[in-house]
Amino acid sequence: MSYGYVKAATPNPHQPFSLTPAIAVSGPPSASPFSPSSHNARPARNVSEIIPRLYISDLAFAENPALLSAYRITHILSTMSENIFRPPPSLLAVQPVRLQVRVEDLPFAELAGHLPTTTAFIRDALASSPEARVLVHCAEGISRSVSAVAAYLMAAYNWSPTEALQYIKSKRIQANPNFGFVQQLHEYARDSLGRAIANPVPHFSSPS
Repeated sequence: MSYGYVKAATPNPHQPFSLTPAIAVSGPPSASPFSPSSHNARPARNVSEIIPRLYISDLAFAENPALLSAYRITHILSTMSENIFRPPPSLLAVQPVRLQVRVEDLPFAELAGHLPTTTAFIRDALASSPEARVLVHCAEGISRSVSAVAAYLMAAYNWSPTEALQYIKSKRIQANPNFGFVQQLHEYARDSLGRAIANPVPHFSSPS
Protein backbone atom coordinates (compact mmCIF):
# COMPACT_ATOMS: atom_id res chain seq x y z
CA MET A 1 0.00 0.00 0.00
CA SER A 2 1.51 3.32 -1.06
CA TYR A 3 0.87 6.86 0.05
CA GLY A 4 1.62 9.99 -1.88
CA TYR A 5 0.04 12.77 -3.81
CA VAL A 6 -2.83 13.11 -6.24
CA LYS A 7 -2.90 15.15 -9.40
CA ALA A 8 -5.85 17.38 -8.77
CA ALA A 9 -6.59 21.07 -8.89
CA THR A 10 -9.09 20.67 -6.05
CA PRO A 11 -9.21 18.09 -3.24
CA ASN A 12 -11.13 14.92 -4.00
CA PRO A 13 -11.18 12.16 -1.35
CA HIS A 14 -12.10 9.55 -3.95
CA GLN A 15 -9.03 9.94 -6.16
CA PRO A 16 -6.27 7.33 -5.77
CA PHE A 17 -2.95 8.30 -4.26
CA SER A 18 0.30 8.17 -6.17
CA LEU A 19 3.82 9.35 -5.56
CA THR A 20 3.68 11.72 -8.52
CA PRO A 21 4.01 15.35 -7.39
CA ALA A 22 0.65 17.06 -7.51
CA ILE A 23 -0.54 20.45 -8.66
CA ALA A 24 -0.95 22.81 -5.72
CA VAL A 25 -4.46 22.93 -4.33
CA SER A 26 -6.11 26.19 -5.40
CA GLY A 27 -8.75 26.32 -2.68
CA PRO A 28 -10.38 24.45 0.18
CA PRO A 29 -12.97 21.73 -0.37
CA SER A 30 -16.61 22.75 -0.48
CA ALA A 31 -19.00 22.12 2.38
CA SER A 32 -20.64 18.76 2.78
CA PRO A 33 -24.10 18.35 1.25
CA PHE A 34 -25.18 16.96 4.63
CA SER A 35 -25.14 18.95 7.81
CA PRO A 36 -27.39 18.77 10.84
CA SER A 37 -28.57 22.33 10.21
CA SER A 38 -29.93 21.32 6.81
CA HIS A 39 -31.99 18.67 8.56
CA ASN A 40 -33.48 21.03 11.18
CA ALA A 41 -31.06 19.93 13.90
CA ARG A 42 -28.62 22.08 15.84
CA PRO A 43 -24.96 21.26 15.04
CA ALA A 44 -22.99 19.90 17.98
CA ARG A 45 -20.34 22.25 19.33
CA ASN A 46 -17.73 19.57 19.95
CA VAL A 47 -17.51 18.30 16.36
CA SER A 48 -16.12 20.00 13.24
CA GLU A 49 -16.44 19.02 9.59
CA ILE A 50 -12.97 19.44 8.09
CA ILE A 51 -13.69 18.38 4.52
CA PRO A 52 -16.91 16.86 3.21
CA ARG A 53 -17.76 13.77 5.30
CA LEU A 54 -14.64 13.94 7.49
CA TYR A 55 -15.09 15.15 11.07
CA ILE A 56 -12.96 15.77 14.16
CA SER A 57 -14.49 15.58 17.62
CA ASP A 58 -13.79 15.04 21.28
CA LEU A 59 -14.46 11.85 23.22
CA ALA A 60 -17.87 12.97 24.49
CA PHE A 61 -19.19 13.21 20.93
CA ALA A 62 -17.65 9.87 19.92
CA GLU A 63 -19.36 8.09 22.82
CA ASN A 64 -22.79 9.69 22.28
CA PRO A 65 -25.09 7.37 20.29
CA ALA A 66 -27.63 10.10 19.54
CA LEU A 67 -24.98 12.37 18.00
CA LEU A 68 -23.32 9.55 16.08
CA SER A 69 -26.70 8.67 14.60
CA ALA A 70 -27.63 12.30 13.88
CA TYR A 71 -24.39 12.82 11.96
CA ARG A 72 -24.70 9.42 10.25
CA ILE A 73 -21.17 8.41 11.25
CA THR A 74 -20.15 5.19 9.48
CA HIS A 75 -16.46 4.99 10.46
CA ILE A 76 -14.69 5.98 13.68
CA LEU A 77 -10.95 6.41 14.10
CA SER A 78 -9.98 6.68 17.77
CA THR A 79 -6.54 8.08 18.59
CA MET A 80 -6.43 7.42 22.33
CA SER A 81 -4.54 5.06 24.58
CA GLU A 82 -7.53 4.53 26.88
CA ASN A 83 -10.41 2.14 26.29
CA ILE A 84 -13.43 3.77 24.68
CA PHE A 85 -17.11 3.24 25.41
CA ARG A 86 -18.90 1.75 22.43
CA PRO A 87 -22.65 2.38 22.47
CA PRO A 88 -24.79 -0.77 22.18
CA PRO A 89 -25.85 -1.57 18.60
CA SER A 90 -29.48 -1.06 19.57
CA LEU A 91 -28.79 2.65 20.18
CA LEU A 92 -27.15 3.33 16.81
CA ALA A 93 -28.79 3.85 13.45
CA VAL A 94 -25.58 2.70 11.73
CA GLN A 95 -22.96 0.30 13.11
CA PRO A 96 -19.68 2.14 12.50
CA VAL A 97 -16.48 0.49 11.35
CA ARG A 98 -13.85 1.22 13.98
CA LEU A 99 -10.09 1.54 14.26
CA GLN A 100 -8.21 2.54 17.40
CA VAL A 101 -4.55 3.51 17.49
CA ARG A 102 -3.26 3.86 21.04
CA VAL A 103 -1.33 7.10 21.33
CA GLU A 104 -0.62 9.20 24.41
CA ASP A 105 -0.95 12.97 24.03
CA LEU A 106 2.71 13.53 24.83
CA PRO A 107 5.32 15.22 22.62
CA PHE A 108 7.54 12.13 22.54
CA ALA A 109 4.77 9.57 22.07
CA GLU A 110 5.07 7.52 18.89
CA LEU A 111 2.70 8.89 16.26
CA ALA A 112 4.49 8.78 12.91
CA GLY A 113 4.46 4.98 12.77
CA HIS A 114 0.66 4.97 12.95
CA LEU A 115 0.05 7.59 10.25
CA PRO A 116 0.19 5.30 7.18
CA THR A 117 -2.48 3.13 8.84
CA THR A 118 -4.71 6.03 9.87
CA THR A 119 -4.34 7.68 6.47
CA ALA A 120 -5.37 4.47 4.71
CA PHE A 121 -8.34 4.02 7.05
CA ILE A 122 -9.66 7.52 6.31
CA ARG A 123 -9.00 7.21 2.59
CA ASP A 124 -10.65 3.80 2.25
CA ALA A 125 -13.60 4.83 4.41
CA LEU A 126 -14.35 7.93 2.34
CA ALA A 127 -13.98 5.94 -0.88
CA SER A 128 -16.20 3.09 0.31
CA SER A 129 -19.48 4.92 -0.31
CA PRO A 130 -20.79 8.42 -1.06
CA GLU A 131 -22.74 8.04 2.17
CA ALA A 132 -19.68 7.24 4.30
CA ARG A 133 -18.92 9.73 7.07
CA VAL A 134 -15.72 9.43 9.04
CA LEU A 135 -15.16 10.63 12.59
CA VAL A 136 -11.63 11.03 13.97
CA HIS A 137 -11.45 11.76 17.67
CA CYS A 138 -9.24 11.90 20.74
CA ALA A 139 -10.03 13.17 24.22
CA GLU A 140 -10.50 16.83 23.30
CA GLY A 141 -10.23 16.90 19.50
CA ILE A 142 -7.19 19.16 19.75
CA SER A 143 -3.93 17.25 19.23
CA ARG A 144 -3.94 13.54 18.35
CA SER A 145 -7.02 13.53 16.12
CA VAL A 146 -5.93 16.75 14.43
CA SER A 147 -2.54 15.20 13.65
CA ALA A 148 -4.13 12.11 12.09
CA VAL A 149 -6.41 14.21 9.89
CA ALA A 150 -3.51 16.48 8.93
CA ALA A 151 -1.56 13.43 7.74
CA TYR A 152 -4.49 12.39 5.57
CA LEU A 153 -4.77 15.87 4.02
CA MET A 154 -1.04 15.91 3.36
CA ALA A 155 -1.20 12.59 1.51
CA ALA A 156 -4.42 13.27 -0.37
CA TYR A 157 -3.91 16.87 -1.43
CA ASN A 158 -0.15 17.41 -1.51
CA TRP A 159 -0.29 19.82 1.39
CA SER A 160 2.65 20.49 3.67
CA PRO A 161 2.20 19.92 7.41
CA THR A 162 1.82 23.67 7.88
CA GLU A 163 -0.84 23.96 5.17
CA ALA A 164 -2.78 20.99 6.50
CA LEU A 165 -2.72 22.25 10.09
CA GLN A 166 -3.65 25.78 9.14
CA TYR A 167 -6.56 24.50 7.08
CA ILE A 168 -7.82 22.32 9.94
CA LYS A 169 -7.52 25.28 12.31
CA SER A 170 -9.69 27.33 9.94
CA LYS A 171 -12.40 24.71 10.44
CA ARG A 172 -11.71 23.90 14.10
CA ILE A 173 -10.25 26.85 15.96
CA GLN A 174 -9.11 24.80 18.96
CA ALA A 175 -6.90 22.54 16.81
CA ASN A 176 -3.40 22.69 18.29
CA PRO A 177 -1.25 19.53 18.16
CA ASN A 178 1.69 19.33 20.51
CA PHE A 179 5.12 20.19 19.12
CA GLY A 180 6.25 16.57 19.02
CA PHE A 181 3.34 15.58 16.79
CA VAL A 182 4.03 18.52 14.47
CA GLN A 183 7.62 17.32 14.15
CA GLN A 184 6.39 13.80 13.38
CA LEU A 185 4.10 15.12 10.65
CA HIS A 186 7.23 16.46 8.97
CA GLU A 187 8.87 13.06 9.39
CA TYR A 188 5.79 11.46 7.81
CA ALA A 189 6.00 13.87 4.88
CA ARG A 190 9.65 12.99 4.36
CA ASP A 191 9.66 9.26 5.06
CA SER A 192 6.22 8.09 3.85
CA LEU A 193 5.37 10.71 1.23
CA GLY A 194 8.88 11.26 -0.10
CA ARG A 195 8.70 15.00 0.27
CA ALA A 196 11.51 17.25 1.43
CA ILE A 197 10.46 19.81 4.04
CA ALA A 198 12.55 22.97 4.26
CA ASN A 199 11.18 24.17 7.59
CA PRO A 200 11.01 21.20 9.97
CA VAL A 201 8.90 22.87 12.67
CA PRO A 202 6.13 25.35 11.74
CA HIS A 203 4.90 27.95 14.18
CA PHE A 204 2.40 25.92 16.17
CA SER A 205 2.45 26.15 19.94
CA SER A 206 1.95 23.18 22.21
CA PRO A 207 -1.35 22.93 24.12
CA SER A 208 -1.37 24.71 27.46
